[in-house]
Amino acid sequence: MDWAGWATFGFVATVLLTGIMVTAQLAGWSRMDIPMMLGTMFVADPDRARLAGFVVHLGVGQLFALLYLSAFALLDTATWWLGALFGLLHGLAALTILVRLIVGIHPRMASDRAGPELGTILEPPGLLGLNYGRHTPLFALLAHVAYGAVLGGFLTPR
Repeated sequence: MDWAGWATFGFVATVLLTGIMVTAQLAGWSRMDIPMMLGTMFVADPDRARLAGFVVHLGVGQLFALLYLSAFALLDTATWWLGALFGLLHGLAALTILVRLIVGIHPRMASDRAGPELGTILEPPGLLGLNYGRHTPLFALLAHVAYGAVLGGFLTPR
């Protein structure tokens, strides 16, 4: 397996994905803040939470890059368009499953079902993350497609 490519391009792809989402947030197109969502699972202070969440997101990105690399190795091919397709599927799973599951374990996120409690500081993502803005699904999918395209374009299955 392409371990050097995994370490390098998994990092690059995750930074790109996070950068697209942060840019969408700063431009006012989405309010989804992945580092904040992940970081506030561990730290209550928003500024420290963003740093902790970014580190967690880099780690999770590396784990997903390992799954992509494994899939490319099993298929004995890696192309940017196959990676982009994997990214689209990954993004759809993230929007429909992963962000919905985070509500169940996140100590500082309100629930759609139960509503806010005393310690909640984040609203729930809602269907496809739409509670964070109507453009959120578009940018989340775009970010995940870019993530997959980078991995597919640069990883070498062996």
